[in-house]
Amino acid sequence: MIDPRAVIDPKAELAEDVSVGPFAVIGPDVQIGAGTWIGPNAVINGPTRIGRNNRIYQFASVGDAPQDKKYKGEPTRLEIGDGNTIREFVTINRGTVQDEGVTRIGDDNWIMAYVHIAHDCQIGSHTIFANNASLAGHVRIEDYVILGGYTLVHQFCALGVHSFTAFSSGIAKDVPPYVMVGGFAAEPHGLNTEGLKRRGFSPETIAKLKQAYKTLYRSKLTLQDALAELRVQAADCAEVGIMVEFLEKQKRGIVR
Repeated sequence: MIDPRAVIDPKAELAEDVSVGPFAVIGPDVQIGAGTWIGPNAVINGPTRIGRNNRIYQFASVGDAPQDKKYKGEPTRLEIGDGNTIREFVTINRGTVQDEGVTRIGDDNWIMAYVHIAHDCQIGSHTIFANNASLAGHVRIEDYVILGGYTLVHQFCALGVHSFTAFSSGIAKDVPPYVMVGGFAAEPHGLNTEGLKRRGFSPETIAKLKQAYKTLYRSKLTLQDALAELRVQAADCAEVGIMVEFLEKQKRGIVR
């Protein structure tokens, strides 16, 4: 399962059935779970923990030092869950001590070629990152987010669950849950209705989320006044409550 031309540090810990291709390099303090496949010429440095059944393709660079001039070699780490696909030339950096010291990626994410995930990013599960999407440091991406190709996300931004970005979007503020955005700088373009249908949201729930979107974006209310109205709507729709919780925690302002 391990090509003899691969270079694996004795301090790395690989499950018995991990497959490693030729010329891959795996450094010390790397843990890789069962069923994971590492392609040729991939480089994985630690401290990094990778779960089960991941596929990391050729020329990916996973777990290297953060691209942050404040980084002085502190033992920060990267944590990757299960069932992720990480394609060619993806770069994923470890965290920094200026944050929690860890970059995290959840489960079942589809990360296409040339994606960059910077230090201290927190990625949920079931996301899709199209080619060349790039995250600056400290970005939070919640579950089921889809980033179009060449999307750029400014540091410290957050994208809420089930949100969607068009290709070449420039994200400089937070994107609320369920919302589609596009453009440079990004602007809202409605609810991610098709994505919600595909994920089994009922017509009734989608209708209530559409009303929430209108309250937030078309009512001409201030953000605080819109939040007050959304709290009322959340009383009979938990999904609107998720939007309210996100908006209450946002720090950079929202795409609006």
